[in-house]
Amino acid sequence: MNSLRCTHCGTVGLADGFVEDAGDHSRGYARWIEGALERGVFGGAKRMGRLRRQIEAFRCPKCGHLELFATGEV
Repeated sequence: MNSLRCTHCGTVGLADGFVEDAGDHSRGYARWIEGALERGVFGGAKRMGRLRRQIEAFRCPKCGHLELFATGEV
């Protein structure tokens, strides 16, 4: 728990966590990628040359609301 405040209900003390990506060929964690989603020829998201950041997730113990932050570059 930390001193972050839930933007939904105002509770202080959100639980640390992360958003898992369990898709094919995933690295096990989700990333935030800068810019609007563009699809390539085979339907996958275009990512080359775009800024990528780790997603940190925090859950409110009272209402379950998730707060997500795009932090350090990946």
